[in-house]
Amino acid sequence: MGRPKIGAVSYLNTKPLVAGLKDQHDFEVIYDLPSRLADRLADQHFDVALIPVVEAVSNPEYVIVSDACIACRGPVWSVKLMSRVPAEEIKTLTLDEGSRTSRALARVFLNKKFGVAPTCHSLSIHEDWRETSADAALIIGDRAMKAGDENFPFVWDLGEAWNQWAGRPFVFAVWAAWRDSDLDLLDRVLSESRDFGLKSIESISRAYHGEYALQEQECLQYLQEYLHFHLGVDEKLGMDRFFRHASELQLIPPSYQLQFHDCQTA
Repeated sequence: MGRPKIGAVSYLNTKPLVAGLKDQHDFEVIYDLPSRLADRLADQHFDVALIPVVEAVSNPEYVIVSDACIACRGPVWSVKLMSRVPAEEIKTLTLDEGSRTSRALARVFLNKKFGVAPTCHSLSIHEDWRETSADAALIIGDRAMKAGDENFPFVWDLGEAWNQWAGRPFVFAVWAAWRDSDLDLLDRVLSESRDFGLKSIESISRAYHGEYALQEQECLQYLQEYLHFHLGVDEKLGMDRFFRHASELQLIPPSYQLQFHDCQTA
């Protein structure tokens, strides 16, 4: 059968989650893009993978196996909606192809808060978002952290915007496993890896800040203050509200159920 396979992401925001996995010799850890991880989990190439939260409802056999996650309880810094016009006037929107969850979040936020449903286009990670002809652009990751352009005077940090509007945290990614996996073992390993990573935030910041064109203090602030790595009751309530809105917009299946390894559902 071979060693159980863990699908992980090498992005900065996941460093605290995977920091403890390098010493897990009983597992094979494979790194890939979030969207590819979701596809490969669906094809059963992995026993468990860190996937965009919108993918967690794509298969009834998935179980959210760990309380380790990527979330925010306010500003997230790395997910921004940049607009040339006020939100109520956005008719066209270009969406960064790098995050399926953030794409859905942008559409839910605009529709439910401002009543707009813009025509959407995909933005390649190789394209310059400033050159889009759309009214607004969703950008994530490094380019969101460094974003600034006088031609886009209206800016929303979508973590902060969601928190202020919905009153709940927002969850971007979760560890999802197949129901027939050794859930107890995976739960323990992934939670322990997260706990180790949180104790190593300073060393992670020292090691990786240059790779992401950040000052060490910026990197530390991002991981310590902007991101949240525990999936608690409030995070589950935030997920449920987001999924209900996403379902109404047909961004996820109309009937869905989240199954958690701790037997709680949302």
